[in-house]
Amino acid sequence: MAHYSLVVGYHGCDRSVGERVLLGKEELSLKTNPWDWLGTGIYFWEGSPRRALAFAEEKKKRGWGDNPIVEPYVIGAYINLGNCFDLTDIEAVQEIPTHHQLLLKTLTDAGKPIPTNRSPRGEEHHDLVLRNLDCLVMNFTMRVFDSKAADGSSYYHQTVRGVFVEGDPVYEGARIYEKTHVQIAVRDPSSIIGYFRPS
Repeated sequence: MAHYSLVVGYHGCDRSVGERVLLGKEELSLKTNPWDWLGTGIYFWEGSPRRALAFAEEKKKRGWGDNPIVEPYVIGAYINLGNCFDLTDIEAVQEIPTHHQLLLKTLTDAGKPIPTNRSPRGEEHHDLVLRNLDCLVMNFTMRVFDSKAADGSSYYHQTVRGVFVEGDPVYEGARIYEKTHVQIAVRDPSSIIGYFRPS
């Protein structure tokens, strides 16, 4: 499942953050939000600056996160997927149910609650964009693979990639959705080769 291929990703943020990153004065940090569906990482929209900007605009409108967005902005990045847990690869997807079951047993044995995927508070929507269960399953899966690496490194250490089906159908009866995108969670910041300002 190693890619060793270069992709272009886009990150939505506040202009002040984006400008500092472009000038080399700041690095994007790994996010550990319990609802991010691909687990811990720096999130990018693959090949879609408009989707990254739409996210930044929505984040500003809703006031999400500990770093509020004042002026929505997008930066581009060249990313080497490297050792990638790619959810468009059937081999990777087939690994997940086993880890899900192991996680459920671990939580149950410890008397801990099992999180769920859900809509934002006060909203009812089929997207369930707060992916607390998916996030925990992905982080658990990555930890299992991390511990399997004989030399202490992780085969899946660098990136996680998947297709997120989101939004409303584009017409009645469609299975094409208005906000569907490919997202990348960069777990190893050295996978980011460099940043650029989209034109």
